[in-house]
Amino acid sequence: MQQQKSHETVVISLSIALAALTVAVAIGAWMGYERFMALSMRVETLEAEVATTTDRLARGLEETHSTLASALEEEQERSEKLQTQFGTISDSVDVLEKLSTLDGQLLKKYSKVYFLNENYMPEQLSVIPKEYTYNEEREYSVASPILRDLTNMLRAAKRAGIEIYVASAYRSFGEQGALKGQYSMTYGEGSAGQFSADQGYSEHQLGTTLDFTTTGLGGGLAGFGNTPAFEWLQENAYKYGFILSYPEGNQYYMYEPWHWRFVGEDLADDLHDEGMNFYDMDQRELDKYLATIFD
Repeated sequence: MQQQKSHETVVISLSIALAALTVAVAIGAWMGYERFMALSMRVETLEAEVATTTDRLARGLEETHSTLASALEEEQERSEKLQTQFGTISDSVDVLEKLSTLDGQLLKKYSKVYFLNENYMPEQLSVIPKEYTYNEEREYSVASPILRDLTNMLRAAKRAGIEIYVASAYRSFGEQGALKGQYSMTYGEGSAGQFSADQGYSEHQLGTTLDFTTTGLGGGLAGFGNTPAFEWLQENAYKYGFILSYPEGNQYYMYEPWHWRFVGEDLADDLHDEGMNFYDMDQRELDKYLATIFD
């Protein structure tokens, strides 16, 4: 009997212990679950925060990249502007330096407009080779910088089967006065004034103007406008920098198809393309071509 009670006591104790263990396990499991859930929520929160932070960083990097790209583009534009400005300044300096070495009278309107005094003459004159002059017994000169353009033009005409010769070139102030005096005595002052300039107003004094003649005219000028030589000059002279000073209908002198002036290829080409007369262009526009007259 004693032994049976002892056995029951052990069973009860084991049952209690087992129940306690079960409760303990259950409580531990619950607490573990709660902790797991808490950790899971924390992980989700951290993941959300990481995602948010990553998104912010991505946006920040994108904005920074955009800002840097804009700054770089602005800097490049500023650099290009500076280079352009520097180039413009450099070009302007080059032009000013070139203009300082050029005769400012070369593109002036010297037909009853501007006046050249008795002391004016080109800085340097060169004698035209005899093969290009009609009267080989006389010496003709032009401003040295245009001699090459002149001879190139006359050689080109000769290759095309056209004979063009120089009948008059540079004239000093005194020579022009003497010539005008002769014309005035022969034709009368009024008539002479229609085709001959007073001294100081002649383009010939510049050394860049010539009168041309051709075969069949006896060295004269009359009738030159009806020759193949004149036709060739009309079609080609501008390519060498020469223009017809006094075309038909001009307001200064009678029509002079033999009278050609060197103004540089740029200006001659523009006048030809626009169908303009040298004396119809504003003087301020003409002056813009001075820097390139001998280019």
